Amino acid sequence: MWDQRYAEAGWAYGTAPNDFLAACAPRLPRGRALCLADGEGRNGVHLASLGFDVTSVDLSPVGLAKARTLAATRGVALRTVVCDLADFRIGNGEWDAIVSVFCHLDPALRADVHRRCVEGLRPGGAFLLEAYTPRQLEFRTGGPTAVELLMDVATLRRELDGLRFEIAHEVERDIVEGRCHTGRAAVTQVLAFR
Repeated sequence: MWDQRYAEAGWAYGTAPNDFLAACAPRLPRGRALCLADGEGRNGVHLASLGFDVTSVDLSPVGLAKARTLAATRGVALRTVVCDLADFRIGNGEWDAIVSVFCHLDPALRADVHRRCVEGLRPGGAFLLEAYTPRQLEFRTGGPTAVELLMDVATLRRELDGLRFEIAHEVERDIVEGRCHTGRAAVTQVLAFR
């Protein structure tokens, strides 16, 4: 499905970074950044343009090929890894920042990935997430249609145990991110530190 979406002409989610990431990027410790489910690379390329050493991981080789193209047009380096997050080795204490923007996974896998993200951060490292909440089903402006793939703050606080939360809320906001995420949306936003 993702290869098919990314094979379409243009950029499914645009080439500009996610608004929440762009707003919080100055608060992220500089160094190595991991972008989960980075698709066509808009978020990874943005962080690379700010001087981060970025690794973008995604299941879709088609999406990551476009990510490399976007990085080249912006004149930045971007490391890409085609891998299912179930199999991707995040490691221990290896990342200054980990970014998860609209990375909606099966609950068991999501909990495992989030646990591994906490372990993967260096002391002082940041975890940033924006995802749709169950209320997004009322808006139908993007995201999964299965409620179990959506997230709320209470669940994220449990899954990210061990982090200190600076932002952890659920909000409604207008999203304009390409043809696949456009309109009023219900999201959860997290910025937390190890």
